Amino acid sequence: MRRLPAPARAWLVAFATCAALAAFSFAHLDVPVARYFWKFGRFLHPLNRPFGAAGILTLESAVLLALVLARLVRGHISRFAETLTIACLASICAYGVNSLVLKPFFGIPNPTAVLHGAHHALHLMKGSPLSSFPSGHMVLAGAFAGVFLRLYPRSLWPLGTLLGLAAALLVAGDWHFLSDVVGGSFLGISAGVLAGEAWSAPSGESVTRM
Repeated sequence: MRRLPAPARAWLVAFATCAALAAFSFAHLDVPVARYFWKFGRFLHPLNRPFGAAGILTLESAVLLALVLARLVRGHISRFAETLTIACLASICAYGVNSLVLKPFFGIPNPTAVLHGAHHALHLMKGSPLSSFPSGHMVLAGAFAGVFLRLYPRSLWPLGTLLGLAAALLVAGDWHFLSDVVGGSFLGISAGVLAGEAWSAPSGESVTRM
């Protein structure tokens, strides 16, 4: 039997680890942590307006349009601009799949609904884009970051720090459960790394310097 390539094995290990973390959080940590932050979360709610998904998607769309127009006018764009284009596309597409396919499939109520009486459980095929798992914000951010992590490996620490901060704010603000940000981070980063790999495949090269 042919052995899986090293990247595929690493992805499977990461998937198993994240699945175990998400399952443990779902069963034991999600609701207690959400209850703990409930009284503090309202202080972070003003961030809804500037950092809502609609605003981020609008910004990414504007950047994407500007880069496409620059490519049409100038005939070329820099390698960094190409990476930024792929990152925006990966982020927008991953968010769409998450909102229209995965959230409705899992159907897990968000923290606000659970803390007002909804049952924290899977409701398969009964969810909506407003359901909680996986976190749409982490899918957005993770897919964007994943492209840069694949094509600019030196960006690991700054991007990893920003993703960790975003995940902490989402939980502390009672927008998402712990399991949501774990699942959303894994899904988003996987989509971004895959997009970056597909983009670099024709030349067989990856960018190693910023």
